[in-house]
Amino acid sequence: MLKNALDNRKLVFSLAKDDFKKKFAGSNLGILWAFVQPVITVLLYWFVFEKGLHAEASNLRTGIKVPYVLWLMAGLVPWFYLQEAWNGATGVLIEYSYLVKKVVFQIDILPIVKMTSALFVHLFFVAFTVLLACILGCPPTFYTLQVFYYSFAMICFLTGLSYATSAIVLFFRDLNQIVSIVIQIGTWATPIMWNIETMNLPEWAIVLLKMNPMYYVVSGYRDALINGVGFWEHPLLTVWFWVITAFCYLLGTHVFKKLKPLFADVL
Repeated sequence: MLKNALDNRKLVFSLAKDDFKKKFAGSNLGILWAFVQPVITVLLYWFVFEKGLHAEASNLRTGIKVPYVLWLMAGLVPWFYLQEAWNGATGVLIEYSYLVKKVVFQIDILPIVKMTSALFVHLFFVAFTVLLACILGCPPTFYTLQVFYYSFAMICFLTGLSYATSAIVLFFRDLNQIVSIVIQIGTWATPIMWNIETMNLPEWAIVLLKMNPMYYVVSGYRDALINGVGFWEHPLLTVWFWVITAFCYLLGTHVFKKLKPLFADVL
């Protein structure tokens, strides 16, 4: 299935570009809406947590305080991508039902199309976060390059999830709502707005929270952009993440292949 995506990479990119433009067709601001909503969300969270609840953040390696808005942004950027990509990929077969019914079309690439479409905004916000870090006194270092590694890791993890949910939703339409609820809960359970390292939590609770694969990605972005910590310094978390990712991919692609012959019948 990944080979199909690679062999048809020009088609994937073309469909992703058209999909990105289509979301905002007819609106006055056009594709600017793709950037306005995340920016407003960041500003809202920043105002509530830093100004309202007096939240603080610090570099875990040096213990020096860093601007909370930077710490928040570094965690929200990968989460925005997960939210956009997973929601889009879950309903992609329904949205492109006219292509699913075509015998000659490689429908395996459709979840990848949605993930690629969401990547355009993600890359912009990664660059914006790096720029913000420079302005706020955290210039790029060698560790900043790890953003590419963690982005790749997140995409690999989402690929398996997307294949599974995009296939199952055709037979259980409520799955769209369930995925949205899981993402909403995950925003607080990952965690993104608060730091488990500074919370007075029992050890078992910390271990449980760290078992969430997105904790690895979110904390990884912060390590790359703020803390200056390499992924190799978290060997157990790294191994755990890739084991879960491999399991999700194998399960997701298996489910997709098994249900694929029935797709045209239920659409």
